[in-house]
Amino acid sequence: MSTPLIAIVGRPNVGKSTFFNRVLSQRQAIVDATEGITRDRIYGEMEWCGQKLRFIDTGGFIPEDTDIFNAAVREQAKLAISEADLILLMIDGRVDATSSDLTLAQFVRESDRPHLLVVNKVDTMKYDSIVQNFYHLGIGEPYPISALNGRLTGDLLDAVLGKLGLGVTNEEYDNPEDLRLAIVGMPNVGKSSLTNALLQREQTIVTPIAGTTRDAIDSYLKWHGNEITLVDTAGLRKLSKIKDKIEYYSSLRTQNAIFSCNVALVLIDAEKGFGKQDKSIVDYVIGKGKALIFVVNKWDKIEKSTSTMKEFEEEIRLQYKELDHFPIIFISSTTRQRINKVLETAWSVYERSKNSIPTNKLNSLVEKAMNENPPPAEKGKVIKINYCVQVHKQPVVIALFANYPKLIKVSYQRFLLNQIRLNFDLKGLPIRLSFRKK
Repeated sequence: MSTPLIAIVGRPNVGKSTFFNRVLSQRQAIVDATEGITRDRIYGEMEWCGQKLRFIDTGGFIPEDTDIFNAAVREQAKLAISEADLILLMIDGRVDATSSDLTLAQFVRESDRPHLLVVNKVDTMKYDSIVQNFYHLGIGEPYPISALNGRLTGDLLDAVLGKLGLGVTNEEYDNPEDLRLAIVGMPNVGKSSLTNALLQREQTIVTPIAGTTRDAIDSYLKWHGNEITLVDTAGLRKLSKIKDKIEYYSSLRTQNAIFSCNVALVLIDAEKGFGKQDKSIVDYVIGKGKALIFVVNKWDKIEKSTSTMKEFEEEIRLQYKELDHFPIIFISSTTRQRINKVLETAWSVYERSKNSIPTNKLNSLVEKAMNENPPPAEKGKVIKINYCVQVHKQPVVIALFANYPKLIKVSYQRFLLNQIRLNFDLKGLPIRLSFRKK
């Protein structure tokens, strides 16, 4: 059975993201007293009474507002309602229903989707009676909860299962997605545009304004029978350039997205070229041991000759030698140029990351390399590497057991690393060598 999808909708600041984080038991969506923090649809999965449930957090719905973000947020909320199996309309129990609440209630009724009315901020029993004030919305019995302290959220989740016709079951669900693909880069390099192009729908809000995306947003995609999770993230900038706490928390969400992904797509803007901050992002991804694909976006905006792409790639590799070992793709997310190449490359890198180097072949290679170019003696000690084995995948960690591991020079470590890369298919994967005492 597929996992039911539940959309949380409501006007700004009623506690949608707080409830979303509460049921997921993690700080996935950014929460702040400022209105309009959540903009895109944010997905998360949890389990209740043996049933998996997938929730969508949406931005605050403000009817009849011409602001570029509010209009886009409204569209995102409508898309969430259209794809959901159940709608939770959330209102603030501490104030009377507003015109926005009434408009949303009518919109939910007209959607013909199963729905529940959730009255949030009912933190203690003395406020329970206020739910009677909301029957006039005409969408059924109100359920009081406190997203902040968790009061009655379990009762609400029971009601969700009841509304969906689900009960406690031992039924096996579909296996979780194999590939988790994080799209990272500086602000305004086209991460959300690439996400929408891969999904072939307007999943995340795209504007020319830097910092439009704030949360790390999961989207689900079927590709050749395989389920892939795309994670659109906020742009990463230097800490010294971060001006407010919202952007700071956005950068933390991006770092968490990198930490939990299998493969990271690092995007740059073709017009701006490869800069210092792009290099820092690549360093961060490799430092976290994640498989990496380097993507040059907005390639349609570059004036080209026959060798433009080759020269551009050579310039990138010249500036950062480490990228010799990682794929570089040139795309345009607006014209969809080479978009299919992104998923093909990501999947092949991911499949590669699941393989192990055969121990016998690894030992034969290291033995041959040492015979042809033995490690230099240090402090009168003759260095021998007796045995090596791959001890970890994602990242690839190879343990080499030697008589004097601390005396092996960095230059010789680099030589061995290059030999391993030359002889085994490890394109796109970071490698770490761990020298240990025999």
